[in-house]
Amino acid sequence: MQDSELLQEGLAIMGLGMGFVFVFLTVLVVSVTLMSKLVGRFQPLSAPASPGSQGVRAPVHADNDAEIQAVISAAVHRYRSSPPN
Repeated sequence: MQDSELLQEGLAIMGLGMGFVFVFLTVLVVSVTLMSKLVGRFQPLSAPASPGSQGVRAPVHADNDAEIQAVISAAVHRYRSSPPN
């Protein structure tokens, strides 16, 4: 084979590969967009909360927050007290 034939064949294979990737990505974008619209149609957003209940907020998980804070503090203390590698 001549160099020009090899170059032509290489460019044809490159064009075929790039075309396949372009088509695949286009199909992927279209399918993700359609799935997003489909899920949005069958799973609508929940209704917003009533405006009167927004002013007063009580801590819902105060005991969990204290436990999480204790765990994080213990982890930081253990990290700082460990010798460097």
